[in-house]
Amino acid sequence: MSLRVLIKRKLPPDMRDEIINLIKELRSRATGQPGYISGETLQRIDEPGEFLVISTWESLEDWNSWLNSAIRAEIRRRIELLSGAKETYEIYYHPGRVSATLSGFKGWEGG
Repeated sequence: MSLRVLIKRKLPPDMRDEIINLIKELRSRATGQPGYISGETLQRIDEPGEFLVISTWESLEDWNSWLNSAIRAEIRRRIELLSGAKETYEIYYHPGRVSATLSGFKGWEGG
């Protein structure tokens, strides 16, 4: 069961570039962690100082290992000092992933 972790951050304009570099460093370090699948950072359109980081992990255990790692804690601490805000995150998963099959499908011409 894979899961997604959503981390919202509000970045002060004067610290934005420095914090974004730290977020990139977090992602770079995460890519080497067991269970890491992917990640992306999104900027909110109507609130330019708000960012959403989405990362995908193979399991909750993999995420927790990364969450509690010393290197992540150090980079998170630096981000929190610069932003003046504590990190908050939410974890989501697909509760009953349904797979679709095309049994009997003949394409557009025959079906």
